[in-house]
Amino acid sequence: MSTVRVAVFPAAGLGTRFLPATKAQPKEMLPLVDKPLVQYVVEEAVAAGIERIVLVTSRGKSALEDHFDLSYELERTLEERGKQDLLRQVRAVSTIARISSVRQAQALGLGHAVLQARDQVGDEPFAVLLSDDIVVADDPCIGQMIRLYERRGNPVIALQEVPPSQTHQYGIVAGERAEERVVALSDMVEKPPADKAPSNLAIIGRYLLPPEIFGILESTRSDVGGEIQLTSGLKALLQKRPIDGYLFSGTRYDAGDKLGFLKATVEIALSRPDLGPAFREYLKALAL
Repeated sequence: MSTVRVAVFPAAGLGTRFLPATKAQPKEMLPLVDKPLVQYVVEEAVAAGIERIVLVTSRGKSALEDHFDLSYELERTLEERGKQDLLRQVRAVSTIARISSVRQAQALGLGHAVLQARDQVGDEPFAVLLSDDIVVADDPCIGQMIRLYERRGNPVIALQEVPPSQTHQYGIVAGERAEERVVALSDMVEKPPADKAPSNLAIIGRYLLPPEIFGILESTRSDVGGEIQLTSGLKALLQKRPIDGYLFSGTRYDAGDKLGFLKATVEIALSRPDLGPAFREYLKALAL
C-alpha cells in the first residue's frame, strides 16, 4: 500500500464571509496570532509525514505562494540586525515542504478545485486539507486518518459531532459504527435541515482519497449553482468501494466563520507560553 505523500490545499475561494478584509488578501492568509491560517494546516500535514503540498489557487492569491517562498531581502535584513530567532522562523516556513501550485480559473466548487490538482498528484492516494478548519491535537488529525487508511485500506473522511441545529451548515453522513471512532459510511447528504439529517455527524475539512476520485469528479454533474461538489463525487465513490468516517481526536475551530476565527485566536493565544499568562490576566480584568 502506498504511503500518503501528497496533500492538496484548495485555496481559490473568494472568502466572502470575511469581506472587506479579504478584498485584497486571501482568506487563508488571515493571521491567527502571528501565523496565517494556511501555515497551521501545512504544519499539520508535514507533522503527519506529508512530503508535497499542492496549493490550488486563483487570481489574486499570489500571497500564498510568496509566503512559502524564499525572501532574500527579509532574511538578509534580519541577519544584519542580529534577529536570529525571527530569521529561523522565516527560513523554516520556506523550507517546510516541497510546495507547488496550480490555478483554478473559476471558483466552480470544492470538487472542481480538487480536480485541478490531478496532474500534480498523479496515481497515488492523497490528502485534502481545508485551511479554514484548524485542528489542534497532540497527534495531527490527518496523521490519525493516514494510520486508519493504512490499517483498513479505505478512503477516510474526518467527522465531528455537531448540534442538530447546525446540520444545515455541513455535509452529514449516515452509517454504522465499525469501531469506536470509525463509521462505515452508507450515505452523505449536503447541508440537510435537522429534520432531514440522517445523523449529527458532520464532514469537516480533512479527506484521504484514492486517485480514482479524479475520474469520478471529471464526470460529476455540476449543481444548480454551477459547482462540482466534492460530496457528490464522494457519494459516487461510495457506490464503488467502502469509505470510512473518522471521529478524530482534537479540537477543531471553524476559522472560516467570524466567531470561530475569534475563538481560535483567543484559545491559541492562551495556549502560547510567551503570550498566554499576560493575555489571561488581561481577559480576567475585562468588565464582561
